[in-house]
Amino acid sequence: MHHHFNGLKTAALFGAIIALLLAVGGAIAAATGNALFLWLFALIGVGTTAYGYWNSDKLAIRAMRAYPVTEAQAPAIHRIVRELSERAGQPMPRLYVSPTQAPNAFATGRNPANAAVCCTEGILRLLDERELRGVLGHELMHVYNRDILTSSVAAAIAGVISSIGQFLAFTSIFGGSDEERPNPLAMIATALLAPFAAMVIQMAISRTREYDADEDGARLTGDPLALASALRKLEHGTQRAPLPPTPELQNASHLMIANPFRAQDVGRLFATHPPMADRIARLERAALQQR
Repeated sequence: MHHHFNGLKTAALFGAIIALLLAVGGAIAAATGNALFLWLFALIGVGTTAYGYWNSDKLAIRAMRAYPVTEAQAPAIHRIVRELSERAGQPMPRLYVSPTQAPNAFATGRNPANAAVCCTEGILRLLDERELRGVLGHELMHVYNRDILTSSVAAAIAGVISSIGQFLAFTSIFGGSDEERPNPLAMIATALLAPFAAMVIQMAISRTREYDADEDGARLTGDPLALASALRKLEHGTQRAPLPPTPELQNASHLMIANPFRAQDVGRLFATHPPMADRIARLERAALQQR
């Protein structure tokens, strides 16, 4: 199993998030003259991160209104996932189906022993069994590479930074006299830029993980072209049947194998997923190298 320097990438990205959090905390302390707020937001960050980590599977499953499926109800999914789990030497995850026609799939859970894999009814109709196997291999590698932990913590920290930005915006407007606010323009700039920076870092974490899961998933299944074919179908299928961009689904969108929203609703910079054309090209190159 190839890890793509995941530890180094994660450390660098989390270092950037923590540095941003400290910078924003310093701005609050300077603006209010009280370090209490820094500790308050730090505690909120720890609490949010812990909650997201322990409940990531429940939150995503609930957002997609998914239901558990038995082997009798979904024999193909159970057969594929059991085979791939045994090949990887990992426990069998819980399996769910979401009652939506939007074609997509995602994995969640804090570790392989507490993982869940979910397919939508739309993707089960859209893909053949070979393509579905490629998708499930991709999702299982997210679990095995501990991507769920990384993305959940990144999302939690980004949310805390966004909350701090909102607090700064409020303080810059209603924080008292000009003498009590050393630099209101700097505070406004921080309030606007901090959530933006946190979101960009979070997107970077999510996008690099998709490339890694594509490569490792294709290696697990031994069939890169199956996943490439599935991604090609999903690119068109998600545009024909997108999910509504509700807050709950937006919070879960980074877990899905394909961006579930309309392309015009998400710019390239803010996309949680790399371009499909790039992902497909990489998989096709990997197939050529196998020959």
